[in-house]
Amino acid sequence: MSREYTEDLLIDFGTEKNTLLPVVTQDFETKEVLILSFVNKEAFDETRKSGYATYWSRSRNELWKKGLTSGDMLKIVEIRINCEQNSLLYLVKPEGKGACHAKRASGLPHTSCYYRRINADNKLELIEE
Repeated sequence: MSREYTEDLLIDFGTEKNTLLPVVTQDFETKEVLILSFVNKEAFDETRKSGYATYWSRSRNELWKKGLTSGDMLKIVEIRINCEQNSLLYLVKPEGKGACHAKRASGLPHTSCYYRRINADNKLELIEE
């Protein structure tokens, strides 16, 4: 039976500790995309166990529970998986002031990591939040 039609969770994290799957994290209520990140098996298992979005930080090469230091936690409402079981969607309820580690001029975090748009002149424009 193909993965598209099974009821079984068949994520293949492979044998390497850092086999990564992409995760789109979206606000459950507004449907705004907050973050695109990655999980390995350890991060995925911790997310399911704790109920809070946990990722694998590629830059720091370590487990990253979003908001643990900033207080801007992402409470899992639902986890979805694509048809090939090789990417995830976390639907979350943000707990805190924002989801992005980048800060606005006010010092508050941006609501989403997608806070800029590319204009016709290939310049970046801030999106009003």
